Amino acid sequence: MHTDMRHIYMAYGLTLAVGTAALLLLPYTPLWNALIADVIATAIIFAFSRYHKNSSFYDAYWSVIPPLLMLYWMMTGPNADDLRVWLVFALVNFWAIRLTWNWASHWQGLSHEDWRYSDLRNNVPASLAPCLDFIAIHLLPTLQVFVACLPMYIISQYPVSAFNGLDIIAAAVTFFAVLIELFSDIQLHRFLGQRKAGEFINSGLWSWSRHPNYFGELSFWCGLMLFGFAASPAHYLWFIPGAVLMTLMIVFISIPMMDERSAVRRPGYSEHIKKVSRLIPMPPRKASH
Repeated sequence: MHTDMRHIYMAYGLTLAVGTAALLLLPYTPLWNALIADVIATAIIFAFSRYHKNSSFYDAYWSVIPPLLMLYWMMTGPNADDLRVWLVFALVNFWAIRLTWNWASHWQGLSHEDWRYSDLRNNVPASLAPCLDFIAIHLLPTLQVFVACLPMYIISQYPVSAFNGLDIIAAAVTFFAVLIELFSDIQLHRFLGQRKAGEFINSGLWSWSRHPNYFGELSFWCGLMLFGFAASPAHYLWFIPGAVLMTLMIVFISIPMMDERSAVRRPGYSEHIKKVSRLIPMPPRKASH
């Protein structure tokens, strides 16, 4: 396990070094420099994924990159002293540290790969698997997160309105979103530590939502979108698409995959689906007679 983690440190150390060099050397705008460096960094992680035959190498990338993007845009923009910018920077780091800690604490080593990755590759001919691996598992998530981070770009790089009431709402949404993720993951891992075969969690936040962790994740990105509206409503086309993409992914891809797998593997889960909300926490429905 410790040896496996050293491979992760090596991969991400090299990735961050090359990405930083790209940011310093590229001659374009901060937006294009960040995007190109992000894609280059993704390609490096993909190379490590292929070498180790494990695409879960990419898992930590989701949470590592956003605070670095925010830091770069802060350093290159005119709004580095703005209260809103520092508040968003703090909240993004809060989210990133929590998510990365959760991943590192429960990572099972290079012998384990997320079942969704292998299932995806197994659905195409072996000759196409590397291409699918790069595009679907590495590149598209990188681009999706980049688009969802564009509110950070707007508030750092463009003239924006003064701190206002919508900022307070956005901060509350974002902060409590991370707390929801934190508590739902704590409850989940406590359950997993004593789970018996075929059991599924149906307590705490999980008794009100089948996927409270996804609800927290989606709420976080919606909170960033609200910061964008607070700062510069005229730029709505920059920060709405990210929240929309996150919603589409979670509602139409992530949740159906998890529910379908659980319904097959865990007796009683199909009935659980009828009683408990898919995403938004709310009191469970009574069983129909």
